[in-house]
Amino acid sequence: MPDDAPLTCPRCNVPLKEVRTSGGVLYACGGCGGRAVTIELLRKRFTAESINPLWLHAVRGEGRFGLTCPSCRQPMIDVALSDRAEINVDVCQHCHLIWFDAHEVDTLVPRQPPPRAPELPQKAREMLAMAEVERLSKQAEGSDSDSAPPEELWKQIAACFGLPVEFDEPEEQRKPWTTWLLSAAIICASLLAFPRLLEAVRHFGLIPAQATRLYGLTFVTSFFVHAGIIHLVGNMY
Repeated sequence: MPDDAPLTCPRCNVPLKEVRTSGGVLYACGGCGGRAVTIELLRKRFTAESINPLWLHAVRGEGRFGLTCPSCRQPMIDVALSDRAEINVDVCQHCHLIWFDAHEVDTLVPRQPPPRAPELPQKAREMLAMAEVERLSKQAEGSDSDSAPPEELWKQIAACFGLPVEFDEPEEQRKPWTTWLLSAAIICASLLAFPRLLEAVRHFGLIPAQATRLYGLTFVTSFFVHAGIIHLVGNMY
């Protein structure tokens, strides 16, 4: 719809008054009582069964030319308001405006507000509140128990060094042989390299500036070289 030109009543040829509602804006005539309403606003305020038939008739061109559009001044299409109502309204396909004469809009079926949930009695609300308090209390107690130190000594030692510790380990479905064999190979390689650690690091360690050294194998061999026992234990853990 053009914003610079005022909307004009197609019957009285006088400017329409802008009326703001909770769902949007409509335009009313103070003389004949007619209203120009957008299809979008109608869909918000009334049921789809009331609006869809008349819009489908207008889109399909099932009607005769009626009044001129209050906005674009083009002829609107005169269509039946519904399949059962003996009332015709004028619809503009270009501006999506629908013109209702006085009291015609009252024949539409308004949307019903969603049913409100029945309000609980005071005693029931108090019981729900107490149940929520108990739930939060148990949750707080659970968080305190989770922060308790582990029972196993080795886990306590690991926790003192900042290493992650599991409280409820999932039961193993099968033995992690691959992990064990790889760990054993890394431990053996690191122990063999410790006596000549500097030479081992220079030869098998990863040097970014010489990434292609040993045909790029240092990307793998560097995992088998550690700087000391603590480094090795931390990685194997």
